[in-house]
Amino acid sequence: GVRDVLFVYEENRCSMTYMYEYPEYLKIKLPKKTARRYPAYELYLYGEGNYAEENKNLLTGIPVLFLPGNAGSYKQVRSLGSIALRKAEDVDFKYHFNFFSVNFNEELVALYGGSLQRQTKFVHECIKVILKLYRDGEFAPTSVAIVGHSMGGLVARALLTLKSFKPELINLLITQATPHVAPVMPLDRYLTDFYTAVNNHWMLKAQDLRNLTTLSVAGGFRDYQVRSGLAFLPRLSQHDSALSVVSSAVPRAWASTDHLSIVWCKELILATIRALFDLIDENTRQITEDPKKRMSVLNHHFIRHPAKIFEENPEVFTELPGIFMWITVKASKWTYSVYNDSDGKYFTFPLASHRKSYSHVYCENSMLDTSSWIYGCMNSNSSMCLEATDLSWKAELLPTTKVVMLKLQDYPSLTHIVIQVPAAAGNKYTLGCEFFKEDSRTVQLPVTHLFSFGLSSSKILLNSTGLLYNVQLQHFNQIYQAFKIYIESHCQSLKERKPSVYRLHIPWSHEDSIIV
Repeated sequence: GVRDVLFVYEENRCSMTYMYEYPEYLKIKLPKKTARRYPAYELYLYGEGNYAEENKNLLTGIPVLFLPGNAGSYKQVRSLGSIALRKAEDVDFKYHFNFFSVNFNEELVALYGGSLQRQTKFVHECIKVILKLYRDGEFAPTSVAIVGHSMGGLVARALLTLKSFKPELINLLITQATPHVAPVMPLDRYLTDFYTAVNNHWMLKAQDLRNLTTLSVAGGFRDYQVRSGLAFLPRLSQHDSALSVVSSAVPRAWASTDHLSIVWCKELILATIRALFDLIDENTRQITEDPKKRMSVLNHHFIRHPAKIFEENPEVFTELPGIFMWITVKASKWTYSVYNDSDGKYFTFPLASHRKSYSHVYCENSMLDTSSWIYGCMNSNSSMCLEATDLSWKAELLPTTKVVMLKLQDYPSLTHIVIQVPAAAGNKYTLGCEFFKEDSRTVQLPVTHLFSFGLSSSKILLNSTGLLYNVQLQHFNQIYQAFKIYIESHCQSLKERKPSVYRLHIPWSHEDSIIV
């Protein structure tokens, strides 16, 4: 462990977020009573250039409140606010977000818990002030979304323990590297009592919190201050309205973050802002009140991305235009390279001949656009298929490809799989499909014993050119186990060889690691 901390430090794969105009932090005037009671705390509205000027007197957007963590600055809201502004410009300000941020005077609440209750009560006052700013608007919000970094996320959860707090004032809570389970260093009784009160309330009052959707994002391997295990929300809380994920498993990010970079990691902030915009209800112009839709959106952007733009109710059946050429493929393995193809094609794979010999079909496509590309046919009398089931929603986006794996017995009514290859002017990409038996592609590998002290090793050899392999690491489920995995290729070197994707999958948690 000590050697890992000192020498095996994962490189930072995050990009920095930048502004195109000078950032401004507009101080919000608080009621005199609140200002007197909390003289060290302040509330700010983030803006840039002309946008800041326009929003000084009139707010028409969706309120989001950012809470900094231990020794954190209210200016850490910049990355969220700036990218949300650029996204709003893309939709001609049909929707936009107003990002507020609390100045906690950079208090060291991770070391001394005596300030946490005071911070919680101040945030409650801030929410009431924020909602009053919109009361005369056409689409006035009735709730606020909260993004909390580190201890700021715990303060947000603590709001629900206040007797005077109405749970409907928050509908969405996103926490970044927040130690939910226990304090990193339980240095005083104030801190431990605060944690006990918050976690007990969330477990005992879970039914009262069912309209609040919570997402906890942990930093992963690079975050030495808050390990991922501490950032996972308690299992009993909120049933199916809470998600916990590690940043290395977030689609389109796939990057571990340290404790500070999680607030500015561009890939992660983009996922957050995309999710916020997909959460907007077109009728109310605010974040949707439907908890199921909120969970669907968060799953789409943070758990499993099908490489398609989010749709609440996607079309199950679709018509396939008959202008393309239809080609039947009977082989169990198929690859196809596309370069400057002027004509579109449909490749059909009859399933009847494969069902007896194989259990699964796996397809991959290196063209990472958001269009549909794989379909299921139920017409067995023809080589063409005019209406099909869109299986593209079953796909999963990986760093260099999008993939689909289907268990054949789960689709008894399908007679064909159809791969659509559109005309590609100037584009170059590859597709591949193969039918396989799960047993033949699954290898079980016992990990070495703890007391071998790194002197023993286990080795396997994969003698195949298959597209997919699953190596199960047996008895690898304890926190004190750590192993190095070496992968050596004996394949012939090819100039056009596509990159391999290696994925360490944790079946019981959303904390996968992906390496290309």
